[in-house]
Formats: sequence, C-alpha cells, structure tokens
Amino acid sequence: MKRILVTGSGGPAGVNFLMSLRISGEKMYIVGTDVSELHLYHAKPFLDATYKVPKCAEESYIDVINEIIEKEKIDLVYAQPDIEVRKISDEREKINANIHLPSKRTIIICQDKYLSCLEWMKKGLNVPKTIEIRRNHLEDDIRRAFDELGSPIWIRAKHGAGGRGSTPAHNEETALNWVKYWYSRGVNWEFIAQEYLPGRNIAFQSVFHEGEVVVSQARERLEYIYPHLSPSGITGTPEVSKTIHDDKVNEIATEAVLAIDENATGIFCVDLKEGKNGEIYPTEINAGRFFTTSFFFAYAGKVLNVWYANMPYVYVKLAFGERVENVQKYNILPEGIYWIRHIDCGITLLYEREGIEKHLTLI
Repeated sequence: MKRILVTGSGGPAGVNFLMSLRISGEKMYIVGTDVSELHLYHAKPFLDATYKVPKCAEESYIDVINEIIEKEKIDLVYAQPDIEVRKISDEREKINANIHLPSKRTIIICQDKYLSCLEWMKKGLNVPKTIEIRRNHLEDDIRRAFDELGSPIWIRAKHGAGGRGSTPAHNEETALNWVKYWYSRGVNWEFIAQEYLPGRNIAFQSVFHEGEVVVSQARERLEYIYPHLSPSGITGTPEVSKTIHDDKVNEIATEAVLAIDENATGIFCVDLKEGKNGEIYPTEINAGRFFTTSFFFAYAGKVLNVWYANMPYVYVKLAFGERVENVQKYNILPEGIYWIRHIDCGITLLYEREGIEKHLTLI
C-alpha cells in the first residue's frame, strides 16, 4: 500500500488533492499535516492520520517532517503550499522519503515571476513586456513602466499565489501609492510591472516526465470568488471555470515549461493570459504542486470514465515508478465542462452537451 504525506492538507488546494486520490479506486494510507490544527478538520475525512507542524520557516520543520515520515513509514511527500514546496525542494537531501519534485533550479525560477520571464525571453518565447520595480528606484521604474508599456499597466508581486499584490494601474500615482502601501505594511515583497492583458485567463494543468508531457488539460477561469474584495477583481481561485480545447494554449504552455526545464519531471501548472489581439502569453508556472481545483478534472474524469484526468493520481503513480500507458497528452476531457463552486455552497459539475449535472455538497 502506498503511504503518502501531504503538507498543507487543511487548505482548499490540499483537500482537492486528497479528494482526487480518494476517488482513484486505489486504497492508500495518507497522512496530512498543517500549521493549523483547526484547518486539519477540513482534511480529516480524507486522511488516515493528521499532524500539526511548525511553519516551514522554523528551524524544527524538517526534523518534524522526518519524525512523521519515520513514525508513519511514509514513502512519498507531497507539498501543496508554495512556501513548503520551496522549503522541501531546497532541503531535499534531508528529507527521508521520495519528494518527486522538479529540480531546485526549476522551483526557484518558477516561483519568481520575473526570473521566469527572463528565462522565457532568453529562449525566444513571446512574453508580456515586463519591468522590474526596484524599491530604491521606485518612482523611476514606475515612470519607465508607463513610458514603455502604456496605460494601464499590471502591477504584481514577483512571488506568491492568489494574485498577490496585483492590480491594474492607469496612472503613475496609483501605481506608486499601491506599491508604497504594501511597503508601509512591512512586507518584503518585490514587484514587477507588466503590460495589461485584457483577454481570457487560462490555466493549463499538467504532469511531465523526463521532458515529455504525460497528461494535461486547459481551462478558462470565468468568474472569481469574492472579486469585489480585490481591486483587480482576481482573487486567485475561480468560482466558475470551464474546460477548453486550444492547440495554441497547449503548445505555448508546453514550450514555457521546457524553456525552463528541458528535462521537466513532475507537476507544472501554467497560468496564461490573452492579449488584446488574441495573443497567448505565459505569465507564471506553479511547479511541484497542483492548482487549487485539481479535483475538477479528477471528478470529471470519474464521471466520464477518463481515469487519467485524475492528475494527482497519475502524479502519484509516476512518483512510485509505475508505468502510465495509453494516456492522451492534451485535451483529455471534452470542452465546455463547467465547474461551479463557492464557499459553503458545494460544487456543481455541469456538462450541458451530455446533460450531466452533478452537485456535491461535501458536508
């Protein structure tokens, strides 16, 4: 029996990963950790054991993880939060279990949106025009951004998920005060300015093995949870999304991954944005962990009998050295499947073409 440790298991993304494994049909022993004992209650229905752990910035974190690995005889560690992905990647030699992550270099570059853009530009990919906003040259860099990128510009933090530090800015005053606001709160974020891309917001979820796409599917984010709480209207996780088939998206997302890691192995979730003329640009890659809504494809695959749409399960099989054969690389699910969700409202899978409408209360 596979024995797996999932960190950050009490958050929405962790729960999605756990639910995906539990509907795979294979019995596994799964242990979950979280920095919040209360948040672990979200994950407990899908876990065999739970542990509260220190924040990964604390010195004891790796020791505690290894204690759990030894006690529970863990084979594979899957880290869901980016901060834990980075910690476990950086100190992978100290982890006494398989981690099945991309290389250290790949994790570092993918978690830095500016470094990712530089890498893509080196490899000749078409990327959004990007300017680094340096704290000691704040006014000059913002002025340059408007001179070179036009108006509006898109301000965002170089690191972090959930649309961290992002907003459109139509003038220098707004951009300057936005960045100064975050500095005044004592955060150590670094920022970039990019050309504003008004088109579709697309997510490409994939699993790679030794430089080859094993399985992937793209979706479009249509509505966000609580958009009014963010000046950009983007809060990181969608309320409504739908599967799409777009060969250009598949091609650009694959190129974006391989431009950073030609031997890409593991999970690569690519964010892409459409420009005003329909161009598709990669904007970031979440490497080593799945998007929040990984259960969308897994559940749709269960309903439509496409087992390999359960990418968390595909990832686990590959991590355990098992062969994954007769798997379609792209467009694995029909287009036009909707995933509708909100806090305390359950989830609805809607596929009007096939007359499928399923509601999960998850209570």
